[in-house]
Amino acid sequence: MRRENHVRKVTLEWASSSINASLLAEPLFTLAAGRAKDRPASLTNMATFAMPPFDAIFSFMFTGLIEEVGSVLALLAGKGGPKLQIVAPRITKEIHLGDSVAVNGCCLTVAGRSEDQLTFDLLEETLSRTNLEALHRDSPVNLERALAAHARLGGHFVQGHVDCSARILASEESGADQRLELELPAEFAHYVASKGSIAVNGVSLTVAELRPESFVVWVIPHTRAQTNLGAARPGELVNLEFDLIAKYLERMLDRNAVRSE
Repeated sequence: MRRENHVRKVTLEWASSSINASLLAEPLFTLAAGRAKDRPASLTNMATFAMPPFDAIFSFMFTGLIEEVGSVLALLAGKGGPKLQIVAPRITKEIHLGDSVAVNGCCLTVAGRSEDQLTFDLLEETLSRTNLEALHRDSPVNLERALAAHARLGGHFVQGHVDCSARILASEESGADQRLELELPAEFAHYVASKGSIAVNGVSLTVAELRPESFVVWVIPHTRAQTNLGAARPGELVNLEFDLIAKYLERMLDRNAVRSE
């Protein structure tokens, strides 16, 4: 079979959830399925993109694997804008000012640090799009630091850019597992696929069931114990971030549609 037959026009090399870090270390990547150095001459005109430094790729990325469940100390409103203060004894000792931390899946910048406490500045856009405004003192929050370049990718690519918040419709136990049914806003429904990845409060999960106005995820005992999803109740808001690859595919397909008109 000729190598050209292996080319997939809209599949990025790094789309695989079991990504090979060696691919990302190369200076270029392409829309071809094969590695850049293996491209035949017939593909030399294919679009390529300059690769940013390896460390820079992951300085703003997360995996959806929660490191600690912190607790809210205060949600403050002042002249300098709203601020969120949390207690996180486990990760605070390794945090520096300016670091990125996903709080319930929302990427925030550390603006203050003292002993076991972290402070974050909040934008009005962040408050309107996420469940952070609904937090109160002692609310549990999922925390994950930005991915280090040498770390394993155990979940899926999560940007920390929350698309929306949605209500929990049902939370049911089945043995040691937990079944969560969540609202699926119509404007985002096309990003969700059965067995696809989704981040719920920053937790990397798999879509188990897809319905017209909702979707279902299952939460295993370990995830229940190590995140705030185990205590989630119907009616509560959770943050949703839809799959990054689906968004890029939509953008590329829209661009191709415009060109063909």
